[in-house]
Amino acid sequence: MSDQDRIQLLQGTLDLLVLQTLVLGPQHGHGIATAIQRSSDDVLLVDHGSLYPALQRLERAGLIGSDWGTSSNNRRACFYKLTAKGRKRLTAETGKWEKMVLAVSRVLKPSAEEA
Repeated sequence: MSDQDRIQLLQGTLDLLVLQTLVLGPQHGHGIATAIQRSSDDVLLVDHGSLYPALQRLERAGLIGSDWGTSSNNRRACFYKLTAKGRKRLTAETGKWEKMVLAVSRVLKPSAEEA
């Protein structure tokens, strides 16, 4: 898939996807970006210029925590983990997101009675 076919993420969407990715366990920034891209079958592109400010914002809000460790390629890296507050936010935001997706889908593809 070419870069122009990939979709860049809006701030709120990126936050939600980061929280969901961390449900699987602690991960460093590059690992989070790669996991989101792979999970979306390479449709979603996570720009590192957006990811790291999002991680800092989520940490300031108490939704994620961080610890320094060693990555799989033996480099020092900051690993992020989901907090209890982050897990609650993820649940709430996932419900809102699912409602929005349904609403947008109804607008884009109205039923025969609505058309």
